[in-house]
Amino acid sequence: MTELVLREDGDGVSTLTLNRPDALNALNPALFIELRGHVESIRDDTDGVGCVVLRGAGRSFCAGNDLKSIREGQEPPTPTFQADTIDMLEALPQPVIAEVRGHCYTGGLELALGCDLLVASDTAKFADTHGKWGMTPRWGMSQRLPRRVGYLKAKEMSYTARVYSGAEAAAFGLANQCVADDQLEGVVTAMAADIVATSWHSLRGNKMLYNKGQDYTFRDGVAFEMAESPGRGPDIEERLKAFQKG
Repeated sequence: MTELVLREDGDGVSTLTLNRPDALNALNPALFIELRGHVESIRDDTDGVGCVVLRGAGRSFCAGNDLKSIREGQEPPTPTFQADTIDMLEALPQPVIAEVRGHCYTGGLELALGCDLLVASDTAKFADTHGKWGMTPRWGMSQRLPRRVGYLKAKEMSYTARVYSGAEAAAFGLANQCVADDQLEGVVTAMAADIVATSWHSLRGNKMLYNKGQDYTFRDGVAFEMAESPGRGPDIEERLKAFQKG
């Protein structure tokens, strides 16, 4: 039986690949079940995994929720399974990079928004097409999208169902950058290598502070940081000695 989500580990980076290329990696319940299994495993492996890359096999990241599975009445294990899985992806201790080429539509966009960083290919196409099908978000888009791109642009995307290019996505803050398609994997690999070269203690602490800090006003957020920052890590002495030798 074909695995719907592939995992490959190396040099502290875990790469998860959505593996339904013939369906443009559309999201059905079975894929979400496999994805959650990998997310849970990575969450518990903070010594072995310092960064995660999420990508799609073939020419697209993800075309969205699988309309065929919806028509067939396929159901997830629980009503909130998909939303909970994206929450778990977002809450991973490790930074997550979305590597996006081709389609990144609706449910696929919601999945990408659960990642910390996003690098787009010049073939990438982003859209919220809920309105095209008479649907509304249930996986967190109404909260994550405006926090990423601002309320005006988020409303424009949702109200019009327009498709935006990778270059446009980078320009309005949905993507960190847009690169040539043949450079995408190399750019993401280099970014992941830069991430895992830093202190993993700092990575986990910074991610926690950034994510949880969004729940507060500015002043309350500063107080939260002062109270909850993990502070110095166990690797500080080693890193300082290496700096002095260098």
